[in-house]
Amino acid sequence: MTDTPQNDRVVIFDTTLRDGEQSPGATMTHDEKLEIAAMLDDMGVDIIEAGFPIASEGDFAAVSEIAKNAVNSRICGLARANFADIDRCWEAVKHARLNRIHTFIGTSPLHRAIPNLTMDEMADKIHETVSHARNLCDNVQWSPMDATRTEWDYLCRVVEIAIKAGASTINIPDTVGYTAPDESASLIRRLIETVPGADEVIFATHCHNDLGMATANALAAVAGGARQIECTINGLGERAGNTALEEVVMAMKTRHDIMPWTTGIDTTKIMAISRRVATVSGFAVQFNKAIVGKNAFAHESGIHQDGMLKNRENFEIMRPEDIGLSGTSLPLGKHSGRAALRDKLHNLGFDVGDNQLKDIFVRFKELADRKKEVFDDDIIALVRVGEDAENDTLKLVSMKVVCGTGGPAEATVEMEIDGRDVSASETGDGPVDATFRAIRALHPSSAHLQLYQVHAVTEGTDAQATVSVRLEEDGVIATGQSANTDTVVASAKAYIHALNRLIVRRGKMGQGADSREISYKDLT
Repeated sequence: MTDTPQNDRVVIFDTTLRDGEQSPGATMTHDEKLEIAAMLDDMGVDIIEAGFPIASEGDFAAVSEIAKNAVNSRICGLARANFADIDRCWEAVKHARLNRIHTFIGTSPLHRAIPNLTMDEMADKIHETVSHARNLCDNVQWSPMDATRTEWDYLCRVVEIAIKAGASTINIPDTVGYTAPDESASLIRRLIETVPGADEVIFATHCHNDLGMATANALAAVAGGARQIECTINGLGERAGNTALEEVVMAMKTRHDIMPWTTGIDTTKIMAISRRVATVSGFAVQFNKAIVGKNAFAHESGIHQDGMLKNRENFEIMRPEDIGLSGTSLPLGKHSGRAALRDKLHNLGFDVGDNQLKDIFVRFKELADRKKEVFDDDIIALVRVGEDAENDTLKLVSMKVVCGTGGPAEATVEMEIDGRDVSASETGDGPVDATFRAIRALHPSSAHLQLYQVHAVTEGTDAQATVSVRLEEDGVIATGQSANTDTVVASAKAYIHALNRLIVRRGKMGQGADSREISYKDLT
């Protein structure tokens, strides 16, 4: 595989594990990062930006491990414009069969003021750091952060310097989602036409979605001559997010008549990785999200349903099978066996081992006893439930909640904490508040509840509720999720899941594994 494209080939550079993980609360564990990286590698992503190695020992370890395990993708690390960052980045990515150093500096007037550098001083720094990176690695990417708000003459000057210093990819970031499609295309086109040596490098685009135009801006940049798109799964990222991988890939595939470019992405793997990223990040995909939203292939209007029955092309421009969805959502029931469940899981993009299938089957049978029909979305919710339970410090044993119009809700919760059963009863403003108070009575914590989110997995009064809980304590953020037909039970399990993840992360910070010694929000 090569990341030097032909004229119609667009390189897909995925930064879910770097820029995507910078979304507040989206921090992933080491094992989760490795799992997502393996899925990206398998689906044909050309370049995986695996992290920011100097940010922490945890980031360095994850990037190094991903680099060692990569089969097809080029593994990239991020570095600021200084030798220490670049050296640390190289130490992490050098293990990969194909590697890259991505170094950056803010070039707009606002960003130049942060290090208080003159234009000439910054130009010298760019030459020195890109040259240093190139001496270590034969594949260097350089980014002028906030490029779309950088003066034109100065942008041309520093891009030329980076090319002469050895950068083989020039990334033009729209760091704050400021630009519009016509400007995006024009900027890339003018740089290629103006800057000496521009025809010898790949130009890349990195767009944020603050004005809702990230996908449009990225595709416009390709029309202007860019041949690398930086993106994330589900559009995950800072503030309003980044360009969504699934959107640009499917746009080029579906409208190839007006966007005659290709990628190496196996689109049938999109739904599986979208679901997994949503789970590990704690960021649920909105129902009306393009391509991967729950409603993307749903038709409720009578006119639409009639049109679909006559010819699906009346109201569908893509086939659900093209992104890894089964064309139907046929339910299983309590009489379904392991073979049927395994086949269903495979069709949904989950290839599980015998032990994992056994665990999922037990939960499936329990759910099937409570529900008449178990649909695809119910099964997806079951897959990840209980994954971390074996080594958890805190476990829910039982709970009972009394609530109604006659007074405050009361919750009695029994938990296992370090192998010892304890219980507590608390009242609160509603059943969930009472339950959380009881859990805090058993495990005192100063963690602040940043997010409490509930959505029904399927329809009906017997639907599973998926609950997401995000906790923050002393700058450490952890997200927990759980699904259950009882919303309060799901809430308790999600809260306890988040507390367990906080315990793990505090322990790692004590060992120096995950402490973030530097801030790297809003880098590109």
